[in-house]
Amino acid sequence: MSLSMSQASIAVFNRQLNNLSVILGIAAAHAEEKKIDASVFLNARLAPDMFPLSRQVQIACDTAKGGAALLAGVDAPSHADDETSFAELQARVAKTLTFLASLNAAQIDGSEDRTVTLKRRDKETHFQGQAFLLEHVLPNLYFHLTTAYAILRHNGVNIGKRDFLGTR
Repeated sequence: MSLSMSQASIAVFNRQLNNLSVILGIAAAHAEEKKIDASVFLNARLAPDMFPLSRQVQIACDTAKGGAALLAGVDAPSHADDETSFAELQARVAKTLTFLASLNAAQIDGSEDRTVTLKRRDKETHFQGQAFLLEHVLPNLYFHLTTAYAILRHNGVNIGKRDFLGTR
């Protein structure tokens, strides 16, 4: 049995963003329980030149919705990058999941050979759909998810590999 583009993209995005939502919920509860201002976590970084937790979550969401939109040939919704609480980050994840749910498999399947153009500031990069998903979108998504996880774990939030992977 072959793996479709929608199974390799939307299904993965949904699972990982839902896992991120659980992790953010655990972090919010931890902050409340330990009487730690949530901004300590939201502004935490692994290194001075890396983005803080809030930006990692924003980019993870943008990567999933932008990747899905390009594969489906539709415009991605725009979300302001202004989240300042765990609840607002949770809402960002929820909006992204809602957008992903608006796409159907037929829009994504067959995109493996479609040319996808990624526009960044002053540069355009062209990919075939499958290479775009496997070599750009998924690695970027996992980078930002892993970094968000690592920031929280480094700051004492009791999360583990099972939280990152999610339960079946």
